[in-house]
Amino acid sequence: MTLDEIKKHLQGHFSDGLVTVIGSGLSCAEGLPGMDELADHLRTTIGDGLDAADLAAWENIVPLIMTKGLEGALQEEAPTAALESVISTATGSMLAERERLVITSVFNGARQLRLTRLLGHMLKPSSGLPIVTTNYDRLIEVAVEEAGIGADTMFVGRFAGSLNERESKLSFCRNVTFKKPNVTYRYSPRALICKPHGSLDWYLRGGQPVCYAGDLVGAARLIITPGQNKFRNGYESPFDHHRAKANDAIDRASRFLFLGYGFNDDHLETHLSPAIKGGKPTLMLSRMLTPNAAAIALANANVTALEHHEEAGVAGTRLTFNKAQQFIPGLALWDVNSFIDEVLEP
Repeated sequence: MTLDEIKKHLQGHFSDGLVTVIGSGLSCAEGLPGMDELADHLRTTIGDGLDAADLAAWENIVPLIMTKGLEGALQEEAPTAALESVISTATGSMLAERERLVITSVFNGARQLRLTRLLGHMLKPSSGLPIVTTNYDRLIEVAVEEAGIGADTMFVGRFAGSLNERESKLSFCRNVTFKKPNVTYRYSPRALICKPHGSLDWYLRGGQPVCYAGDLVGAARLIITPGQNKFRNGYESPFDHHRAKANDAIDRASRFLFLGYGFNDDHLETHLSPAIKGGKPTLMLSRMLTPNAAAIALANANVTALEHHEEAGVAGTRLTFNKAQQFIPGLALWDVNSFIDEVLEP
């Protein structure tokens, strides 16, 4: 394919029925820690204060982290419930601090998030623009509001907000017209943000999930850490509700956009994999495709993937399309900002 043909193909992907799935790669591009940095943080901070059984479990996990990575280690050696809580707390604290730095720079006008720019080129259906993410951070919520559209997380309330999908949706209603026998609701543009692994602003209070934007000392954040317990924990509220909405959006999608997503999540793969294999057009952008993502791209002609690649010392983009690969020198089309510059705002 010529470069012009490639760009026209990519431009055509941004049409009706698009569902966006966002993984940690997009947050890492904005300055949040990746899995390796998080693993290093956990190895150096966890240990003190653990009882004998939890400490022994952690000492079994640490060597596995060095060889298999954090997610692989926790999948092979499941932490105890108490240790999992410690891992969750340490993970949430680290991410929240780094998230604060990024959001501060956005608030001060020092930067614009990549997703904010991209949203300007995406259709906003009246039913809401579906965004599914496995990330805990709130950069998507910030990016959405910075783009001038609402962020519907299905929680209502500023202090200890409750999970109430209907009330959250109605909060975006701007007009109601009656024409017997029909009632028509008109909503302001919004993104429906599904977070099946939890969020840094979800807490447990009195046995119920609540949403509070600040940091609460000693409160348990509702985030699902990687490992054997991830699938089981995903069937508890509010994860189950967000997972169900995510899967419904996936099933209804006409096409997919994946940003920094690794295809390592059992919660979503049960719906994503059949949809992609069934022929729904799919576009992946990632600095480096995971083995799972690369295998999907090479096995399905309907998948287009863009990732960083170098040949003979020249940096560029490796394009996977129609089960074949092509090198595009000099262009970082896998990066959202460069993609916008070269494809959507040429």
